[in-house]
Amino acid sequence: MKKTTLWIILGAIAVVVLWAISANNKMNVKQENAKSKWADVQADYQRRKDLVEQAINVVKGAGNYEAGTLEAVIKARNNAPQLNADDLTEENISKFQAAYDKMSQEMSRAINITVERYPELTATQSYREFQAQIEGCENRINVSRKKFNDAVKEYNTMIRLFPNSIIAGMFGHKAMGYFQASEGADEAPSTEALL
Repeated sequence: MKKTTLWIILGAIAVVVLWAISANNKMNVKQENAKSKWADVQADYQRRKDLVEQAINVVKGAGNYEAGTLEAVIKARNNAPQLNADDLTEENISKFQAAYDKMSQEMSRAINITVERYPELTATQSYREFQAQIEGCENRINVSRKKFNDAVKEYNTMIRLFPNSIIAGMFGHKAMGYFQASEGADEAPSTEALL
């Protein structure tokens, strides 16, 4: 009778250990998936940053450009931040988003000033191609952000549900931050601001 009880206890311990290992492995897979989606977000932001190079060349190619405008675009491009996939807290993601929003605003402002001063620029093939690439890039960034948030939701949900939360705590799994809209993004811009 004692041997049977011992085997039952050992069997139960083995089942719990195997379940814990399996749960931890699933958490790691979901965490890596979220990190991969973050890498996609960063790749899309890098593409946007690279497109700034094209903007500089388009403006230079127009012939009449001001050094100050180009300097503003170049400065915005050079200030683009990076965020390590191991530091995906809500605070770090907010800082990353704020820095990219600022870069995007500076770039847009500089390009708009250039277009206002040199309206013939919009007629060039290079500028039209650049505009189409920027639009496509912005769409890719939006899709990547959504996929990242979906992956974070799966991971965060898994580590918060009982009994997975016990395993998550034992193995150091922490909730990841979501990519959120910038402050004021829920308000439509006024038409006066566009004029």
